[in-house]
Amino acid sequence: MSSTPRTVLITGTSSGIGLAAAVAAARAGWRTVATLRDTTRADALRKAASEAGVDLDIRRLDVTDEASVSAAVDGVIADHGRLDAVVNNAGAGHLGTLENDSVEDIRKVMEVNFFGVLNVSKAALPHLRATGGRLITVTSVGGVIGQPFNEAYCAAKFAVEGYLESLAPVARTLGVSVSVVEPGAVATEFVNNIGVDIDADIDAGPYSGALRRYIDRTVEQFLDGTAQTAASAAESVMEALLADRPAFRIQTTDWARTFVGTKLADLDGSAVQGLTTTWVS
Repeated sequence: MSSTPRTVLITGTSSGIGLAAAVAAARAGWRTVATLRDTTRADALRKAASEAGVDLDIRRLDVTDEASVSAAVDGVIADHGRLDAVVNNAGAGHLGTLENDSVEDIRKVMEVNFFGVLNVSKAALPHLRATGGRLITVTSVGGVIGQPFNEAYCAAKFAVEGYLESLAPVARTLGVSVSVVEPGAVATEFVNNIGVDIDADIDAGPYSGALRRYIDRTVEQFLDGTAQTAASAAESVMEALLADRPAFRIQTTDWARTFVGTKLADLDGSAVQGLTTTWVS
């Protein structure tokens, strides 16, 4: 049996779940390739690794650029000789609604959150087949339940979950395990990167009142202790990485399990609509 350390590549590691997962994987003995679009933003990652006493292989990878993805994956194979797991974590939030968003805005959300996952997964699969590896993707409870003013984001996450749910049995025939990890609210920089200044006056035309109510509810969720830490969410990523037979769908908290369960038991859609309508009215 080879003594070569198992190698995992993780995207979107500049902060949040990706950073925490990279440190946790390295602690667990994995050779961890921590990637991010802009390596000048790796200071927090390097500090966390130093404090944890672990080494990370930090590389550039832009999930929306196929050449960047190929270069990163090829570099891992050239330098480490194998790839045993991929964690698709890179993503971008977006608040908006159809009448106000441009189609180009929506395409950009899909490019990062959906096509970015496909770019990385496609490049990695031949190498994961060689090692009987694992393809893990951080999605969201928003990949199961559509949420007001998250139309483009949820559409992208729905697409990821549908694609991977369909791919999973196919990949399994060749020894590759596919899992999705579904966090709810996570106290990370993600909420600060959604493109809305919550302290400024919101001008969403006829939707302004509903958007303000949605934002107030969401901010309260992040301030009242409901949101879990990035390190806690990363524990579920590690479950997918380390379990003998990881589940396809893994929620990161009891709240997320209950929330997702609402949708999975909601045959006519009334339960979800009844719930999410209260967020904006």
